[in-house]
Amino acid sequence: MIDIRHLRDYPQDYKHSAKQRGVAVDIDRLLELDKQRGGLIAQVEELRAKLNVKGKPSPEQLQELQDAKAKLEPLEEQLRQCESNHRDVLMTVPNILAEGTPEGGEEANRQEKTWGDAEKTGAKDHLTIAEPKGWVDFERGAKVAGSKFYYIKGPLVRLELAVVQMAMDLLQQAGFEPMFVPHMVNQATFDGTGFQPRGEENQSYRIDGEDLVMIGTAEIPLTGYHAGEIIDSEKLPLLYVGYSPSYRLEAGAYGKYSKGLYRVHQFNKLEMYVFCAPEESEAWHQRMLDLEEKIAQALEIPYRLVRIAAGDLGVPAYKKYDLEYWSPVEGEYRELMSCSNVTDFQARRLNIRTRTKDGKTVFVHTLNGTAAAFSRVPIALIENHQTADGKIRVPKAVQKYFGGDELA
Repeated sequence: MIDIRHLRDYPQDYKHSAKQRGVAVDIDRLLELDKQRGGLIAQVEELRAKLNVKGKPSPEQLQELQDAKAKLEPLEEQLRQCESNHRDVLMTVPNILAEGTPEGGEEANRQEKTWGDAEKTGAKDHLTIAEPKGWVDFERGAKVAGSKFYYIKGPLVRLELAVVQMAMDLLQQAGFEPMFVPHMVNQATFDGTGFQPRGEENQSYRIDGEDLVMIGTAEIPLTGYHAGEIIDSEKLPLLYVGYSPSYRLEAGAYGKYSKGLYRVHQFNKLEMYVFCAPEESEAWHQRMLDLEEKIAQALEIPYRLVRIAAGDLGVPAYKKYDLEYWSPVEGEYRELMSCSNVTDFQARRLNIRTRTKDGKTVFVHTLNGTAAAFSRVPIALIENHQTADGKIRVPKAVQKYFGGDELA
């Protein structure tokens, strides 16, 4: 949720942000409701003040009290309705865009840097190698759960656990506290994170008859961890890394890159999350990007870093980067990690604040970043570390956790 006071002062900035993202929101309608709300609040407070009479009222005062009470009830109902409409529209307004955000859709995402050798092509895709060896089984996954569910077996399981431990050690050294999180959240927490699907397609699994949504990322329960709290400024920043399954319907996503593990209904994910003071979020965004690069380099995966364009941004993000791995099978880069500065957008929705040294209460800033997603990491490793005899080389940084240097 955005700061309505800032929107009052800079409505054109929010109109531009919504237009560039392709999000339909009526800023003028919101400002009308905001003005109406302010007028109703003033009238209601004035009438309530008239009702606050000390001692026994005179006959004249009694009549004034009756008149005020008769006027107050319908005004309070108008105010409740106006506030409901005001909040409904306010909750649809996307975060403002950071300076320098490229304009346009996915095609306008701007390359910032590259690392590693991205010239090699002609590798075998991950299914061609993994399915005959029995490392991944989509056929039996479909039998027990449906299309795009799967089993992972043997060396590929050990590889995931080894990568998790390697990345977890790296992040703990950087000050991140490991967490296991709930795999379901209530609707208030889900809404508070600002995860609103583009268009009208629902992308989340929901539990019938219960106020529960299956998480699509550990970011969701991590955001809600400090909901409704005032965090001591001396404790900031708070750094967490959550490991959890991610459940996604992926409705309408069966086209480009839908083969195999790349786009599935369930996968495990290691997610970084930061709560920090507002003035520190830009620096933390860069530190999290640096950590993502360290993990990708430890995995010896060629990649590029791209700044995400406005039309490819979700509602909460102020600024976002993707780290894309090089696919020698496709001969192009494909998404591996992402990292977003959400500023105070989620903190406002979930009322997460901090008290500054001068006693002022402000909303914290939140950031999230992928450490490793095990729908994409196995693909990147299998494609980039194939040996001539059909084995998969284990990156040196992972070998001590895996207990060997090859997947046989």
